Amino acid sequence: MVTLLRTTGVGLVVIINTWNCLALGDRPTMYQTGNVYTIAAISIIGGGLFGFDISSMSAIIATQPYKCYFNQQGFNDVGECIGPKADVQGGITASMAGGSWLAALCSGYLSDRLGRKMAIQIGAVIWVIGCIIVCASQNIAMLIVGRVINGFCVGICSAQVPVYISEIAPPSKRGKLVGAQQWAITWGIMIMFYISYGCSFINGTGAFRAPWALQMIPAILLFFGMMILPESPRWLASKDRWEETRAVLALTHGHGDPDSPFVVREFDEIREWIRIESEAKNASYLELIRPRMLNRTIIGVFMQIWSQLTGMNVMMYYITYVFQMAGLSGNNLLVSSSIQYVINVVMTVPGLLLVDRVGRRPLLLVGAAFMALWLFANAGILGAYGTNPGPGGVGGNTPEASTEVTGAASKAVIACSYLFVASYAPTWGPPPGVVTVTTSPHIDAISLQ
Repeated sequence: MVTLLRTTGVGLVVIINTWNCLALGDRPTMYQTGNVYTIAAISIIGGGLFGFDISSMSAIIATQPYKCYFNQQGFNDVGECIGPKADVQGGITASMAGGSWLAALCSGYLSDRLGRKMAIQIGAVIWVIGCIIVCASQNIAMLIVGRVINGFCVGICSAQVPVYISEIAPPSKRGKLVGAQQWAITWGIMIMFYISYGCSFINGTGAFRAPWALQMIPAILLFFGMMILPESPRWLASKDRWEETRAVLALTHGHGDPDSPFVVREFDEIREWIRIESEAKNASYLELIRPRMLNRTIIGVFMQIWSQLTGMNVMMYYITYVFQMAGLSGNNLLVSSSIQYVINVVMTVPGLLLVDRVGRRPLLLVGAAFMALWLFANAGILGAYGTNPGPGGVGGNTPEASTEVTGAASKAVIACSYLFVASYAPTWGPPPGVVTVTTSPHIDAISLQ
C-alpha cells in the first residue's frame, strides 16, 4: 500500500509541478497573496472536503433511490427498499475513515519532502479521482473504493492544512486561524447536506450521483487557489531556502518590508528551530516518544482520539436514524436533521473567538461535561420510553432504527440531539487541532499525522 501511494504520489507531483510552471511560471515575481486571512480561507477548503464527505452519506442513506440501488435486504410490507445490510452500510460509511488513516501515515513524509502546498494540492487531485469513482459507482464495492480514495485526501488535508496555517499565521492569530479548519468542516457538512436534500427530489440514481459529483468543485477550487498562496516559511527554511523564507515572512507579516522587526524576530526564531532540528539529526517518529516530547505526543494523540469518541460522528453520519427513532419521516426528517448542521456552523464561531482568550483546557472541560449530560439524557429517554418497532425497524425499512419514541419523549430526544451539537461545536470543535499543533513546536508535519 505504501509503495502504491508513493508511486501515485510521484506521478501527481510531476503533473502538479508541470501545471504550476505552465500556469504561473517559475518566477519570483509571480503574484502571491500575503493576507493571512485569505491564505487561511483558501487552504481550509481542505477541511470543507471532509465535511462534504460526512454529509454526502448522512443525507442520502435514508432516501429510497440510494436504498433501492444498493439494496441487499429486499422490500418491506409497502414495497419500499430496505437498503444495504447494517454492517455493510457501516463499512461504506467507515471506508472514508480507513482511507484517511492510511494517508495520514504518509502525509508527514509527503509534506516534509515536497512542501505543504504541494501536499495539499495532491490531496485535492486525489479527492477528484475519488469523487469520479463514487459518482460512477455501479455496486457497493466500487462505492467503498471511491470513499477510501476520498479518505486519502482527507488524511492528507486534515493533517497538513493545520500545519501550513500554523507556520504562516502570526502567534496572536494562530489559534483562531488553525481552528478555522473545523469551521470549514462544519460549512462543508451543512452545504453538502442541503445539496443532497435538494437532489433527493430527483427521480432515479441522480438523487445521489449529482451531489457526489458536485463534491469535486471545492477540490478544484482548492487546487487552483493554492497556486497564489506562499509556501510555508518553516518548510522553505528546512530546505535552506533562506531568501525565500525571508521574502514570505515579509509578504505575510511585514507588508513587504524584510527588515520589519516582527519579520526579523520570526526569521530568527525559525533559524533557531532549524538549528535544533539539525542537531537532533532530523526529526523522525522516534522524536515523538523521547522524554522531552512524550507528554506532548500523548496530549496530541488523545485530543484527536477523544474528539472522535465524543459521539459527534454518530450525530453527523446517522442523525437521520436518530430522528427516525424520534418519529420523524419523509421531508420532515431531512429538514429537521439539517438544523443540527446549521447549529454546528453557528456555534463553532464562539469557539474560534474564545480559543485564544479563554484557553483550550477550560473549553474542553466544559464541553465534555455538557456533552455527557445530553448523551445520557438521550440514552435514558430512549431506554425508558422506547418501544420495539419490530425486526424491520421504524417504518419497516430501517433496521438500524430499532427503538421508537413518541410524544414528549420524541421532542426531548430531538432537543437533546441539538443541544449536544451546540455543546460540541464551540468546545471540542476547534481546540483539539489547535492543541496538537501548538504543543508540537518543531516536528509539526510528523506530529499532525
